[in-house]
Amino acid sequence: MKSNHLIQKEVMDELKWEPFLNSAEIGVAVRNGIVTLSGQVDSYYKKVCAEEAAKKVFGVKAIAQDIQIGVSPAHAKADTEIAEAVLNALKWHTAVQEEKIKIKVDNGVVTLMGDVDSDFERTSARKAIEGLTGVKSITNLVTVKSRLSSTGIKRKIESAFQRAASINSRKIKVEVSGSKVILSGSVTSLAEKEGAEASAWNADGVMEVENNLEIMIPIEYSEYLDF
Repeated sequence: MKSNHLIQKEVMDELKWEPFLNSAEIGVAVRNGIVTLSGQVDSYYKKVCAEEAAKKVFGVKAIAQDIQIGVSPAHAKADTEIAEAVLNALKWHTAVQEEKIKIKVDNGVVTLMGDVDSDFERTSARKAIEGLTGVKSITNLVTVKSRLSSTGIKRKIESAFQRAASINSRKIKVEVSGSKVILSGSVTSLAEKEGAEASAWNADGVMEVENNLEIMIPIEYSEYLDF
């Protein structure tokens, strides 16, 4: 597999490439393709950005997220202020029906609850509040109502895979049982694996995705192999 040292270097380079991040605040360790991110940032959004940056690197199999969020006293917000900001963010997001979502804020930890029609709405609600000042963590308990048949869900997911330039649909098998999707087969990167899962979640009615896709390094990258 690609060497741990090379993966570490490329993850660090990717963190430096992100204009919103200070890479000096983030530690990177790699073992067997598993990247551990550590350090402290001042917002939940930066923690998410660091994880997404690491996922882009070829050879990364998984992320262990140990980054802590330390909000400075100057930017600290009371739970009531955070709750008001969350409600406003949901209200002004075009993909979110804020009347379907309830929130709770406890010491900067935001919990989202309610029922929506698709995981796109569920994910949009979380993304709408990621960058808010004072938010330390988000627990998304919003559930998705099932409306399509298993066959309909399967057909929509397979079509989405075939359209996606970043997903090799020929190597991915899609199975649907009720509202649960099971993905199996192989991909070439963690980004492709998670992209396939995200695409599956976008189908209306999906309430669970079991991602059994294996990351297989193509033979043309043999120069990166450790012996």
